[in-house]
Amino acid sequence: MNPEKAKDVRIYEQNKVAAKMLDKFIEHDIKNQSAIFKMSIYPAMAYVVIGLANTVCCLFIAVKAFYGAFGVGSIVQYAAVLSRLSDGLQEFMYILSDNEVSCIHLQKLFEYLDLPNHMYQGSLTVEKRDDNEYYVEFRNVSFKYPNTDAYALKNVNLKFKIGEKLAVVGMNGSGKTTFIKLMCRLYDPTEGEILLNGVNIQKYDYDEYMSIFSVVFQDFRLFAFGLGQNVSASASYADDKVLACLKKAGFGERLKNMPNALETCLYKDFNTDGVEISGGEAQKIALARALYKDAPFMILDEPTAALDPISEYEVYSKFNEIADDKTAIYISHRLASCRFCDKFAVFHKGEVIQNGTHEKLLADYNGKYYELWNAQAKYYHSLNLP
Repeated sequence: MNPEKAKDVRIYEQNKVAAKMLDKFIEHDIKNQSAIFKMSIYPAMAYVVIGLANTVCCLFIAVKAFYGAFGVGSIVQYAAVLSRLSDGLQEFMYILSDNEVSCIHLQKLFEYLDLPNHMYQGSLTVEKRDDNEYYVEFRNVSFKYPNTDAYALKNVNLKFKIGEKLAVVGMNGSGKTTFIKLMCRLYDPTEGEILLNGVNIQKYDYDEYMSIFSVVFQDFRLFAFGLGQNVSASASYADDKVLACLKKAGFGERLKNMPNALETCLYKDFNTDGVEISGGEAQKIALARALYKDAPFMILDEPTAALDPISEYEVYSKFNEIADDKTAIYISHRLASCRFCDKFAVFHKGEVIQNGTHEKLLADYNGKYYELWNAQAKYYHSLNLP
């Protein structure tokens, strides 16, 4: 039923697979006799109760009418009331039935939401600095995801200062996104420690620590709400600030064609007048969301993958100006679009194998950065990118 999946369903005839899965679910429900019993017991009770009540009431009205106690008007009135009453009781029983079944399906969701957070919750206040003078250090950090013995990161040592622009580059699966997840405390390191201004980040208040990051992940999500609400990530927003962020993210021209400006609903899930947007437009809105938060750390995890190289370079160039004194961390496969960054960290198989400026890394003819740069260079010569 998801329009985004319609192309795959049609091209690969996935409707056949879906039909088989649906048969399995139906078969499972049939075996689950208790669920079927709960679905049927309330409507059955409703029919029995309504039948008995209608019979008694109809007999009562018939007897009264026979002896002249009720006129024709009263008989019609009572008959209509009985009809409305029976309809109401029947609807009530169906609601009870639906709730009973829905609660079974929601039980797993609530169990998941009630899972305790075992991450250490610190209490220190993150230092508020007007000059944004922070620095972050990864000290012998290693990490492996739960239920696996393979390390996603191994002995990472890296230090950078707020205000610097760091590009994190490397091949797929080299640990770049994991590096960002650890910095944002979505996970805690398996070994080693991450320091903010010399203090282990686990000692800071979790919510307050999270507030210093504006992040756009690869798998960001927009919602079927208004454009302004998507940018602010809240029900209310400052119009001028949202407009400024959208323009900085390169969405200004598209905004002019929005029928209701910032009130325009994205997608058609809840509003038939909603606007469908492309993948590249969605990424620009996500970038505007990161700008709107205005946090000291701005992290972009390949947020422009749906853009062509020239558009991507333009967006990153604007971020070079917008970031100003903030710390900007960019993850990208396209090295040319990150040329403006102060430092580059090259990841390979979960380790930082090179670290330095573009010129320094490019001078190492035997290094991984040189290999990646030259492998991509032929695709950028015709684009006249720096």
